[in-house]
This record gives sequence, structure tokens and C-alpha cells, in this order.
Amino acid sequence: PPGAARPPAAASKWVRLNVGGTYFVSTRQTLCREPKSFLCRLCCQDGPELGSDKDETGAYLIDRDPTYFGPILNYLRHGKLIINKELAEEGVLEEAEFYNIASLVRLVKERIRDNENRTSQGPVKHVYRVLQCQEEELTQMVSTMSDGWKFEQLISIGSSYNYGNEDQAEFLCVVSRELNNSTNGIVKEPSEKAKILQERGSRM
Repeated sequence: PPGAARPPAAASKWVRLNVGGTYFVSTRQTLCREPKSFLCRLCCQDGPELGSDKDETGAYLIDRDPTYFGPILNYLRHGKLIINKELAEEGVLEEAEFYNIASLVRLVKERIRDNENRTSQGPVKHVYRVLQCQEEELTQMVSTMSDGWKFEQLISIGSSYNYGNEDQAEFLCVVSRELNNSTNGIVKEPSEKAKILQERGSRM
């Protein structure tokens, strides 16, 4: 009738989803961010390709785990991948593939791959070497300590040899190095200076 209040036109832009018993509300614009996605085909196209039941509230029924739907919907809202620590990335990947959101599938796979690479590297390991040298060799040894080798400790062990009337003081020099120059578990060939240290250490 004339003068009767009409529902606002904007009301039709909101979509109600019932995902595994949990309700989500979003706009058609958000759900259409990925035109080839399941969500867009479900409720954003005229004459939708996908037939779907609705519950008594008019919400689209989707038989999926609602736990992992949050990151899917938030990605469509702002284009960023945000996953809570308690959520498994594999679960988000499974849902991204089900909803056919290709750009999100790529992002989740990249994150999983990066995490696997960090895990495979494991904790930082150290290699320790004990080098025996005479007092006059200390300066030369310190000058060769590059390539990641770090001085740890110097231990005097007295004199082992007598050259003429002078005793040559003997020392044990402890050095260490982080094993962070490995790729896929294969340690790169040491440089010349590192080889010098290794050769000195082999005298022990």
C-alpha cells in the first residue's frame, strides 16, 4: 500500500551461512571476491550453478567444519592469511581447496613449506675443535680464525719440547663454529682458512 515502509535495499546484500551448525554472516561482495569459488557460485550468481538447501532461518547449509571457515572468510574480507596458533594449517588448506579459492591455496601451501623448511633445519648445532699449538703460533692461529670459527678457551699445558735452552710453551686452543652453512643436511666444503684450523686440530 502507498506509504508503507519498505525493507532497505541493502538488506539483500547480506548472506547468512550455516557451516556445520555455526552461523556466519557476510556480504555478497565479500563472498564474490573469488568469482570461481564455491561460495560465489553458491549465492552470488543469478541462477546459481550449485543447488543448496537452506535451514529454517534462510541460511545456506554447508556441511563443512566451521573451525576452519573463519580464516577462509577473513581472507575474502581483507586478503590476508591469518591463522590462529591452535589451528592446523593443513586444515585451512583442505577448506581452501574445497571452496576453490586458488590464491588462498597458494598462500597456505607456501606457509606450510616455509614451516617445514624451518623445522628441517632444526636447532643450531656447534662443532668444537681442540687445537694444539706452541706459543709462537698463537698469533698466526688467531689471524686464521674466520669463516665462522670463534675462539672459546685457551689452556696452557706447559712445555713438551726443549729446543736448545728455551722451553716452548704448549697450549690447547678451543674453537667452535655454528653449523648454519648446511643445505639439506650437506655441509659446504670449508674454505682454505677453515682447513688450516682443521689440520691443526687433527694433530690432537
